Amino acid sequence: MGAQPPLTKDDLTAGEPGAGASEPTGHGLQAGLKNRHLSMIAIGGVIGAGLFVGSGAGIAAAGPAILLSYALVGAMVVLVMRMLGEMSAANPASGSFSAYADRALGRWAGFTIGWLYWFFWVVVLAVEAMAGAGILNGWFPAVPVWGWALIVMVVLTATNLFSVGSYGEFEFWFAGIKVFAIAAFLVLGALAAFGVLPGTHDQAVGLTNLTGHGGFLPKGPGAILTGVLMVVFSFMGSEIVTLAAGESADPRKAVTKATNSVIWRIAVFYLGSILIVVSLLPWDSAEVKKSPYVAVLNHIGIAHAGQVMNVIVLTAVLSCLNSGLYTASRMAFSLSKRGDAPRAFGRTTPRGVPAVAILASVVFGFVAVFFDYEFPTTVFQFLLNSSGAVALFVWLVICFSQLRMRRMIERDAPEKLTVKMWAYPYLTWVTIGMILFVIGYMFTDSDGRQQMVLSLLAAGIVLVVAVVRERIGKRAKS
Repeated sequence: MGAQPPLTKDDLTAGEPGAGASEPTGHGLQAGLKNRHLSMIAIGGVIGAGLFVGSGAGIAAAGPAILLSYALVGAMVVLVMRMLGEMSAANPASGSFSAYADRALGRWAGFTIGWLYWFFWVVVLAVEAMAGAGILNGWFPAVPVWGWALIVMVVLTATNLFSVGSYGEFEFWFAGIKVFAIAAFLVLGALAAFGVLPGTHDQAVGLTNLTGHGGFLPKGPGAILTGVLMVVFSFMGSEIVTLAAGESADPRKAVTKATNSVIWRIAVFYLGSILIVVSLLPWDSAEVKKSPYVAVLNHIGIAHAGQVMNVIVLTAVLSCLNSGLYTASRMAFSLSKRGDAPRAFGRTTPRGVPAVAILASVVFGFVAVFFDYEFPTTVFQFLLNSSGAVALFVWLVICFSQLRMRRMIERDAPEKLTVKMWAYPYLTWVTIGMILFVIGYMFTDSDGRQQMVLSLLAAGIVLVVAVVRERIGKRAKS
């Protein structure tokens, strides 16, 4: 990788609002996100639709021990976010970890992880659009599923094109609904678990469901690792706040606050809500496997629990779609600014919106929706599998970038280290080991193996393109 030159002032402000505004590519990104927007983006970023609809499969696979699976993955994400927070607080950038990989590891690394991340989120656009469309079609069947997918994509594209503030406002309310729903679920569930929920006559269940039905480890310790594979990807999205911080008035403060709060966010929203599910109801009941949150709501007597959960899931879906479009476009913008994407992606409107990057991302999303509608088990399944392990690649790149970036910042701008990774470099290496273990363990699972192989294939193709471009660039300069 070679020695890196000293950090300059431009390196430490790259990606901040207005950075690059002097270039003939528009007006630059602007500080349109308020503190309340970033706070809710940080909180809501860890609550995806997968928590509500996908956790049942994990509970069925591991029983109450799924709590340990969530705790292990949560600890890994906390450590990764601490590393990312250290780099982001020192150097807020619209490309976040991709920009840091570019600087710390080489152009090939920033190019590769940036485009893989973009690819991941444009595929997610299709997944979330079709999921939301399915719910809306159930309520209003006169409009076909593809019609609803088109509508939600167009509406959220329009909000993103208007201004970054409109994205922030929509995300503030989407995330607010998710947070309120989880908070209400925790309160009602805890009261029910202790047998003191008003209007019911249920007895306190205590630890009965955690230790009964085969015990806390009904399928053995190995099921914890199986659970890890099933829940690891539901944590993707925690890093979005570090990209969004570049469009706030005080990026360093926003990143620091988000990084410091990630522990309680994961503990409350993931571990807290799953603990309520496996405490209130037997883990092996059919209702829990099908829809754990609906099962709990039915158990505590919430009328029309299924429809209530549909509203919450739809909100989570729209939130993910909204953030996915924002995230993909900002990564494309950052890649353009570094010369790794078409220059047009780096142009911004007078409102500071990278309109071309947004439209390019949503067009690919529309294409993916078409594949999901027409070829769900072939082309679209290939897209899903080939982007599925990107989260692990992103986390791994963050770790290796932090190892080098820390030394560079300490050498050239130590005053920028306002957030520090704990027990550096030891915990960084521990985290790398954890991620590599998960990657290796995926090869022992049939579904995980296919996903990892195709994701590595996609990563290999992008990496080859990156290396070839870099060599061509060096030859052109010589």
